[in-house]
Amino acid sequence: MAIRAPYRSLRGISAVAALLAIGAVGCSDVSDAVDSAKDGAKKVARQRSVFSLDLGDCYNPNGKAEGTAYAVEIVPCDEAHEGQVVGEFAIDEGKEYPGDDEVATIADNRCPVEAQKYAPDSWALPKGVDLYYYTPTKESWATGDRAVSCTYTAEKGTFKGSLDTVKSLKPEQVAYLEGSNAVYEALWANQPEKETVEDDLAGYKAQAKAVAAALDTHVKGLGDIEGTEVGKLRATLTKAAGNWKKAANAADADAFYIAYDPAFTDIDPNKSVAARKELGLATTVPADEAEVWAG
Repeated sequence: MAIRAPYRSLRGISAVAALLAIGAVGCSDVSDAVDSAKDGAKKVARQRSVFSLDLGDCYNPNGKAEGTAYAVEIVPCDEAHEGQVVGEFAIDEGKEYPGDDEVATIADNRCPVEAQKYAPDSWALPKGVDLYYYTPTKESWATGDRAVSCTYTAEKGTFKGSLDTVKSLKPEQVAYLEGSNAVYEALWANQPEKETVEDDLAGYKAQAKAVAAALDTHVKGLGDIEGTEVGKLRATLTKAAGNWKKAANAADADAFYIAYDPAFTDIDPNKSVAARKELGLATTVPADEAEVWAG
């Protein structure tokens, strides 16, 4: 998943109020001008510093979603908006600023985890929404700023409603999502930097071991959930776990590939659609995931 970082800044934002002079104009022009002034005043009143963003806040960036940000427009979640804060945490890296790259890496690793606590089912997200984050800059770090705000933000357009879905989920839905999310997190979080197994067999075997462990936990959790399709998925993932274990113990690259091919195929998100439908969860595979397994 692509993650971008609009950094916060130490600077504040000053709201400039423009006085509107209404001269000898028609009634419709006056009405339009008044409406425009009201909209402008509402937007100014809704401005809040990015330093005071709270979990659950729905907002519109002032300008582009990426780049330095000083303030955003907070709006009710039932109104059209571009983003919502879905996670927050503080960076604990000592007194010295870790550097832009390190801060971004920390946010890359933590924001997906925090976002899943708030909106566990990424399949249910509005189309075109992606994970962004606001982080400290070197200047704001010097003032004590350590907070990271994780947000889901629309790449284009807006969406309505809160993404806070965890409270409405049933226990069996939560159990499924926790297990499923852990499997894909293990897959992508442990992705080796080298593109081929031959160049980093140890790295790919470590990834396979992590995925196998996550699958074991997921399969165990599915055993407590009733349903024909859930049972079928459990059988598929049990087989997948076995192949991931074979890949983790492969003696060479050839043996790894033999185990990896069916292992990867059996965790294709499309194989979980029927079970998701049975559980009452979203059933449309996100485009980025579908593309990966489409080959």
